[in-house]
Amino acid sequence: MANSRRKFIGNASALVAGAGISSVFPGALSAFPRHYSLADHIRVGAIGINGMGWHDLNAVLKNPGVTCTALCDVDKNVLDKRAAELAAKGVKVKTYSDYRKLLDDKDIDAVVIGSPDHWHCLMMAEACEAGKDVYVEKPIGNSIAECRAMVAAQQRYNRVVQVGQWQRSQQHFREAIDFVHSGELGKIRLVKVWGYFNWGEPLTKKPDGNPPVGVDYNAWLGPAPKRPFNPNRFHGNFRWYWDYAGGVMTDWGVHLLDYALLGMKADAPKSIIAAGGQFVYQESGVETPDTLTAVYEFGDFNIQWEHAIGIGVGLYNREHGIAFLGNNGTLVVDRGGWEVIPDGKKMEAVPLRKAMDNGLDLHAKNFIDVIRSRKMEDINAPIQAGANIAILSQMGNIAFRTGRKIFWDKEKGVFDDREANKLIAKEYQNGYKMPRFS
Repeated sequence: MANSRRKFIGNASALVAGAGISSVFPGALSAFPRHYSLADHIRVGAIGINGMGWHDLNAVLKNPGVTCTALCDVDKNVLDKRAAELAAKGVKVKTYSDYRKLLDDKDIDAVVIGSPDHWHCLMMAEACEAGKDVYVEKPIGNSIAECRAMVAAQQRYNRVVQVGQWQRSQQHFREAIDFVHSGELGKIRLVKVWGYFNWGEPLTKKPDGNPPVGVDYNAWLGPAPKRPFNPNRFHGNFRWYWDYAGGVMTDWGVHLLDYALLGMKADAPKSIIAAGGQFVYQESGVETPDTLTAVYEFGDFNIQWEHAIGIGVGLYNREHGIAFLGNNGTLVVDRGGWEVIPDGKKMEAVPLRKAMDNGLDLHAKNFIDVIRSRKMEDINAPIQAGANIAILSQMGNIAFRTGRKIFWDKEKGVFDDREANKLIAKEYQNGYKMPRFS
């Protein structure tokens, strides 16, 4: 059985030609230090603070010697609310509606980016160029091309970049992958990854209208196509539209498929096929599928993804998870813990090992620790790892959108299908241009 303090490194090879992408786990996390001098003090700004960005910022601020000096959001209602919450704790911050002005602020050392997905690439690249270290929410990019650009930006400016895949900082996930790598499960031919989420009532169609007072809607759209404001496409609902995100596949898939790749030490898939659609919520008006199955072929094993919104129980009586099906037994892991179910008497069962830590807090601490040490190899979710899994998730969506089996040429970084290749990049709109690095 894996020692709970044992260090390990899990490697996942490049998914993109020429990107030099690899996934790395650092060693065990150190204890919180007690005091920091002013020279070690880290000043943080946050961009996009309505949802997960706010949680990320608060996790970062739990670390000694870290303060928030600025907030940015295109929704003044959100901006004022968050500034007031910090003021109630005795923290006074500058506020910006334009992220570029925040990046110009010399009183900021690092930024947390919690904007909608279609903004991640531009903001992250420009933050690195401005000399800031970056904590960027997942998925890192809204296209394969954006993922490549973000890896190149980090390499060009050599900034600390932590991707918000905080499960990479949880001990029980590490122990589970350690066990998979031990070989005790026997030959693994299939990895099942799933998310069944009963999130309540679905969206209903709403008419276009005016954005709420205080919202700079043009700034919210940014590089996305110009469209009339619709509340169903705004704030948390944005992820159900291709302009801004990739649905459940890129929301939860980047968390869960990440561990499938790590467990199998997987390289790029040879082929991808996917099927699904709006099978339940046809009247909702959203674009991404509420039900989807995708199969990634790797040669001597497959990874199978499936999700279904509106169903709260999935495989192994778990809402979400990853199952490594070996000839001797199956290891199942989710955010609650991991266990091994033997196949007959071929191996011993491993009872449920429950999660005992706070992954987000540990992830934020790892980010701050590496800012101070500048040891890039110690970051738990480097931009290369974020690109690896965001690209894999994009591949599943591209297979679904083309409606056919597609094959990936790892050396050239393209598909064998013209329509699929058209979806590798998104054309930036409204005068914005995607970062490019030669």
